Amino acid sequence: MTQARQTSRLFALSLMASAALLLGGCGSSVKLDDKAGSGAAPISDATRPGGSGYGANNNTVPSTNVAPVVVAPSDNAGADIGLARVIYFDFDSNVVKEEFRGAIEGHAKRLTAAKGKKVVIEGHTDERGGREYNLALGQRRAEAVQKSLTLLGVSGEQIEAVSFGEERPAVQGSNEEAWAKNRRAEIKDR
Repeated sequence: MTQARQTSRLFALSLMASAALLLGGCGSSVKLDDKAGSGAAPISDATRPGGSGYGANNNTVPSTNVAPVVVAPSDNAGADIGLARVIYFDFDSNVVKEEFRGAIEGHAKRLTAAKGKKVVIEGHTDERGGREYNLALGQRRAEAVQKSLTLLGVSGEQIEAVSFGEERPAVQGSNEEAWAKNRRAEIKDR
Protein backbone atom coordinates (compact mmCIF):
# COMPACT_ATOMS: atom_id res chain seq x y z
CA MET A 1 0.00 0.00 0.00
CA THR A 2 1.44 3.41 -0.95
CA GLN A 3 2.20 6.13 1.55
CA ALA A 4 -0.42 8.43 -0.01
CA ARG A 5 -3.10 5.74 0.20
CA GLN A 6 -2.25 5.01 3.84
CA THR A 7 -2.39 8.70 4.65
CA SER A 8 -5.74 9.01 2.85
CA ARG A 9 -7.16 6.11 4.83
CA LEU A 10 -5.89 7.58 8.11
CA PHE A 11 -7.47 10.92 7.23
CA ALA A 12 -10.76 9.23 6.34
CA LEU A 13 -10.74 7.29 9.61
CA SER A 14 -10.01 10.45 11.59
CA LEU A 15 -12.89 12.24 9.83
CA MET A 16 -15.26 9.38 10.67
CA ALA A 17 -14.10 9.40 14.30
CA SER A 18 -14.57 13.18 14.47
CA ALA A 19 -18.05 12.90 13.01
CA ALA A 20 -18.94 10.22 15.54
CA LEU A 21 -17.69 12.40 18.39
CA LEU A 22 -19.62 15.40 17.08
CA LEU A 23 -22.82 13.41 16.75
CA GLY A 24 -22.34 11.87 20.18
CA GLY A 25 -21.98 15.33 21.73
CA CYS A 26 -25.22 16.61 20.22
CA GLY A 27 -27.37 15.39 23.10
CA SER A 28 -28.87 18.01 25.36
CA SER A 29 -30.67 17.87 28.68
CA VAL A 30 -32.70 21.01 27.92
CA LYS A 31 -36.39 20.37 27.39
CA LEU A 32 -37.65 21.61 24.07
CA ASP A 33 -40.87 22.93 25.57
CA ASP A 34 -39.10 25.18 28.14
CA LYS A 35 -39.82 28.85 27.62
CA ALA A 36 -36.85 30.79 26.27
CA GLY A 37 -35.73 33.91 28.05
CA SER A 38 -37.34 33.04 31.38
CA GLY A 39 -34.48 34.82 33.16
CA ALA A 40 -35.14 38.16 31.44
CA ALA A 41 -36.52 40.97 33.50
CA PRO A 42 -39.92 42.28 32.44
CA ILE A 43 -40.16 45.76 30.99
CA SER A 44 -41.64 48.19 33.46
CA ASP A 45 -42.73 51.82 33.21
CA ALA A 46 -39.39 52.77 34.81
CA THR A 47 -37.44 51.31 31.90
CA ARG A 48 -39.90 51.99 29.08
CA PRO A 49 -39.29 55.11 26.98
CA GLY A 50 -41.59 57.86 28.25
CA GLY A 51 -42.06 56.09 31.60
CA SER A 52 -41.16 57.60 34.95
CA GLY A 53 -37.62 56.20 34.94
CA TYR A 54 -36.64 57.44 31.49
CA GLY A 55 -36.71 60.87 29.97
CA ALA A 56 -35.15 64.33 29.82
CA ASN A 57 -35.65 65.05 33.53
CA ASN A 58 -34.21 61.74 34.72
CA ASN A 59 -30.67 60.58 33.94
CA THR A 60 -31.31 56.87 34.46
CA VAL A 61 -30.45 54.50 31.63
CA PRO A 62 -33.14 52.20 30.25
CA SER A 63 -32.83 48.46 30.85
CA THR A 64 -30.57 46.54 28.46
CA ASN A 65 -32.62 43.35 28.61
CA VAL A 66 -33.34 42.73 24.97
CA ALA A 67 -35.04 39.63 23.66
CA PRO A 68 -32.91 37.69 21.17
CA VAL A 69 -33.82 37.84 17.52
CA VAL A 70 -34.42 34.43 15.98
CA VAL A 71 -33.91 34.24 12.23
CA ALA A 72 -35.43 31.27 10.45
CA PRO A 73 -32.86 29.28 8.48
CA SER A 74 -32.94 29.83 4.76
CA ASP A 75 -31.45 28.07 1.78
CA ASN A 76 -28.28 30.11 2.40
CA ALA A 77 -27.98 29.17 6.07
CA GLY A 78 -24.35 29.41 7.08
CA ALA A 79 -23.22 30.26 3.59
CA ASP A 80 -19.80 31.73 3.13
CA ILE A 81 -19.38 33.49 6.45
CA GLY A 82 -15.67 32.98 7.00
CA LEU A 83 -15.75 29.61 5.25
CA ALA A 84 -12.70 28.89 3.08
CA ARG A 85 -13.57 27.69 -0.39
CA VAL A 86 -10.03 26.80 -1.48
CA ILE A 87 -8.20 23.72 -0.17
CA TYR A 88 -4.45 23.71 -0.87
CA PHE A 89 -2.32 20.61 -1.41
CA ASP A 90 1.34 19.68 -1.14
CA PHE A 91 3.40 18.97 -4.27
CA ASP A 92 2.28 15.81 -6.11
CA SER A 93 -0.28 15.01 -3.38
CA ASN A 94 -4.01 14.60 -3.10
CA VAL A 95 -4.06 14.29 0.69
CA VAL A 96 -6.29 16.90 2.36
CA LYS A 97 -4.22 18.73 4.97
CA GLU A 98 -5.37 18.85 8.59
CA GLU A 99 -5.46 22.67 8.49
CA PHE A 100 -8.44 22.54 6.09
CA ARG A 101 -10.50 20.21 8.25
CA GLY A 102 -12.59 23.07 9.70
CA ALA A 103 -13.45 24.40 6.24
CA ILE A 104 -14.52 20.98 5.05
CA GLU A 105 -16.60 20.41 8.19
CA GLY A 106 -18.23 23.83 7.70
CA HIS A 107 -19.16 23.02 4.11
CA ALA A 108 -20.46 19.62 5.23
CA LYS A 109 -22.75 21.29 7.79
CA ARG A 110 -23.90 23.81 5.22
CA LEU A 111 -24.70 21.13 2.64
CA THR A 112 -26.40 18.71 5.04
CA ALA A 113 -28.60 21.56 6.28
CA ALA A 114 -29.65 22.46 2.73
CA LYS A 115 -30.22 19.16 0.91
CA GLY A 116 -31.13 20.99 -2.31
CA LYS A 117 -27.82 22.86 -2.49
CA LYS A 118 -25.19 21.46 -4.86
CA VAL A 119 -21.50 22.20 -5.25
CA VAL A 120 -18.81 21.46 -7.78
CA ILE A 121 -15.28 20.80 -6.58
CA GLU A 122 -12.66 21.87 -9.11
CA GLY A 123 -9.27 20.19 -8.86
CA HIS A 124 -6.19 22.13 -10.01
CA THR A 125 -2.44 21.58 -10.26
CA ASP A 126 0.66 23.64 -10.87
CA GLU A 127 2.33 23.70 -14.29
CA ARG A 128 4.84 20.96 -13.56
CA GLY A 129 4.07 17.51 -14.99
CA GLY A 130 2.42 16.38 -18.19
CA ARG A 131 -1.08 17.46 -19.18
CA GLU A 132 -2.63 14.01 -18.66
CA TYR A 133 -0.86 13.51 -15.34
CA ASN A 134 -2.03 16.90 -14.08
CA LEU A 135 -5.64 16.25 -15.16
CA ALA A 136 -5.56 12.96 -13.21
CA LEU A 137 -3.95 14.61 -10.16
CA GLY A 138 -6.53 17.44 -10.24
CA GLN A 139 -9.31 14.84 -10.35
CA ARG A 140 -7.82 12.97 -7.37
CA ARG A 141 -7.67 16.25 -5.41
CA ALA A 142 -11.29 17.08 -6.19
CA GLU A 143 -12.37 13.55 -5.27
CA ALA A 144 -10.39 13.69 -2.00
CA VAL A 145 -12.41 16.74 -0.93
CA GLN A 146 -15.60 15.09 -2.19
CA LYS A 147 -14.89 11.96 -0.16
CA SER A 148 -14.18 14.04 2.95
CA LEU A 149 -17.58 15.73 2.57
CA THR A 150 -19.45 12.47 1.99
CA LEU A 151 -17.80 10.91 5.07
CA LEU A 152 -19.30 13.81 7.02
CA GLY A 153 -22.82 13.03 5.77
CA VAL A 154 -23.15 15.05 2.56
CA SER A 155 -25.06 13.23 -0.17
CA GLY A 156 -22.95 12.27 -3.16
CA GLU A 157 -25.70 13.69 -5.37
CA GLN A 158 -24.92 17.17 -4.04
CA ILE A 159 -21.27 17.09 -5.14
CA GLU A 160 -19.59 16.98 -8.54
CA ALA A 161 -15.80 16.59 -8.79
CA VAL A 162 -14.04 17.87 -11.92
CA SER A 163 -10.42 18.50 -12.88
CA PHE A 164 -8.87 21.38 -14.77
CA GLY A 165 -5.29 20.21 -14.21
CA GLU A 166 -2.89 23.05 -14.93
CA GLU A 167 -5.30 24.85 -17.31
CA ARG A 168 -6.69 27.45 -14.87
CA PRO A 169 -3.87 28.74 -12.65
CA ALA A 170 -4.84 31.00 -9.76
CA VAL A 171 -1.46 32.74 -9.97
CA GLN A 172 0.88 33.17 -12.93
CA GLY A 173 4.52 32.33 -12.35
CA SER A 174 7.08 29.58 -12.27
CA ASN A 175 8.23 29.69 -8.67
CA GLU A 176 7.29 27.87 -5.46
CA GLU A 177 5.00 30.68 -4.29
CA ALA A 178 2.92 30.55 -7.49
CA TRP A 179 2.95 26.74 -7.63
CA ALA A 180 1.70 26.50 -4.03
CA LYS A 181 -1.30 28.73 -4.86
CA ASN A 182 -2.13 26.64 -7.93
CA ARG A 183 -2.15 23.24 -6.15
CA ARG A 184 -5.74 23.46 -4.95
CA ALA A 185 -9.34 22.31 -5.00
CA GLU A 186 -12.04 24.97 -5.12
CA ILE A 187 -15.54 24.44 -3.71
CA LYS A 188 -18.08 26.36 -5.79
CA ASP A 189 -21.86 26.53 -5.51
CA ARG A 190 -23.84 25.39 -8.54
